[in-house]
Amino acid sequence: MTERLWGVVPAAGVGRRMGGERPKQYLPLLGRTVLEHSLAVLLGHPRMEAVAVAVQASDPHWPGLGMARDPRVVTAPGGEERMHSVLNGLRALEDRAAEEDWVLVHDAARPCLHPTDLARLVETLEGHPVGGLLALPMADTVKRADGEGAVVETVDRSHLWRALTPQMFRYRLLREALEAAVASGEMVTDESQALERLGMRPRLVAGSADNIKITHPGDLELAALFLQRRGKS
Repeated sequence: MTERLWGVVPAAGVGRRMGGERPKQYLPLLGRTVLEHSLAVLLGHPRMEAVAVAVQASDPHWPGLGMARDPRVVTAPGGEERMHSVLNGLRALEDRAAEEDWVLVHDAARPCLHPTDLARLVETLEGHPVGGLLALPMADTVKRADGEGAVVETVDRSHLWRALTPQMFRYRLLREALEAAVASGEMVTDESQALERLGMRPRLVAGSADNIKITHPGDLELAALFLQRRGKS
């Protein structure tokens, strides 16, 4: 039996590094918001059952989006940190998702995910006992600095990867890993780290360099360029 796919998108952040009053996931990008682009690729996968979007209760932007009323979109409460929002998204799916189903967690501010990368991630991990994530091998020379910004050493990059999203894990394992991290008080910055701290070894699946996360103002222009090149104008 083929396990079903579910999505979780933590969208409760305020995007302080972008500046301005509107969180980065709601900034306009080629006629839609950044979040709508991010959601569209997940919802476009033929096996996607539903996507839980975690937003703040006081969010004034989410209710006005057409996707908020999509029958396959579930609204979940946002949390203090990413891991809390993802856990809330998982809980919002608990009456629908089976323990061995797959959950794909995708950043709200990654609007340039390739459908082909998403398909490859799902196909690669289909029989994996744990799951994994899209990632990109480090291409730049990496420096380690001291507290004053001086170079301490050049780091061997041959086994270093940049973590991307989606990150894809079994429902039960991911929920248990995040609940354990929250209970311990340890901050995990992505879902893979939550699994890693339990001794599991997620699989890295090569993704595309244009799967960027909108963080700084110039990223919006770059994302628009990537999407236009794919004919998504």
